[in-house]
Amino acid sequence: MAPTGECQRILQIHPTRRCNLQCLHCYSSSSPQEQEELDEVLLQQAIADASAEGYTVANISGGEPLLYKPLDKLLEQAHQCGMVTTVTSNGMLLDEKHLEKLSNRVDLLAISLDGVPAFHNRMRSLEQAFEIMTSRLEGLRQSGIPFGFIFTLTRYNLQDLDWVANFAIEQGAKLLQIHPLGEVGRAKERLAGVRANENQSAYAYLQGMRLQKAFGDRLYVQVDLAHRDVLRAYPGMVFADTSLLENTEGLFADILSPLIIEADGTVVPIQHGFARQYALGNLRQASLRQLAANWRRECYPSFLELCRRVFDELTAPTEIPITDWYEAITSRAEE
Repeated sequence: MAPTGECQRILQIHPTRRCNLQCLHCYSSSSPQEQEELDEVLLQQAIADASAEGYTVANISGGEPLLYKPLDKLLEQAHQCGMVTTVTSNGMLLDEKHLEKLSNRVDLLAISLDGVPAFHNRMRSLEQAFEIMTSRLEGLRQSGIPFGFIFTLTRYNLQDLDWVANFAIEQGAKLLQIHPLGEVGRAKERLAGVRANENQSAYAYLQGMRLQKAFGDRLYVQVDLAHRDVLRAYPGMVFADTSLLENTEGLFADILSPLIIEADGTVVPIQHGFARQYALGNLRQASLRQLAANWRRECYPSFLELCRRVFDELTAPTEIPITDWYEAITSRAEE
């Protein structure tokens, strides 16, 4: 969603589709067989451009970013540009060598967690995925790198939320992010119909609030769902403020966050796999700043129109107060 006030402006980078797993819910369809990745120099320039345009956070994801050899160089570049760095990983490759590579370069490491061990292993398509991941956590704690867990919410693991939160606390995590399954990439083929429905999403939202109250400062609980009353009060959060078009001179991060760089060089708004008609273009053809300038002039008005249509739909009277804006905007963009 669009940042407000002192909120973070996020650049999300997927430098590779190589991965040691082939997860059922992978939005980028990554796997051990995929070799697609971006040149480090290209990405270092993109990070510098993004910083100049006001982005304050560089999130490196994948694929499995630990398999991207120049990962340390990307993180160093982001720090040199004054950006906060985060890495999203399945956690299975966090050996001493990789932890050393991350130390003093990553400000937060986010580890994917799909529920209780049996469910996690099914989603990861590997019988020992949970056991291998947890075997790395002691070394991670000793490294001093702050870490958290990202929980992919489905209709089949909602009941695992309490277990996941307690596991996060026991392991010393600082963050639990609850993110609804997106039916993009491999999930669109393998997990159609597995998304949590509206009632389940509302329950997850309330559970997140309850868990935050219970754990207080020990664990920050983030739920990637929105209350419709909040959207009505702050339409700019979802790019539905009609005055946004008047911002023709400000930084690009002021009008669009998150911004995503995919492993083939395509730059899109909102999230990985977003409809190509709203893409900024490809880094292999122009710099990020050039792509941003062209998009602002040629595509931004139609993007705002899309956001306003979705906003009107989501804020119409309904019995369910909680909604998944990311799912709604992504699905409407494809129509």
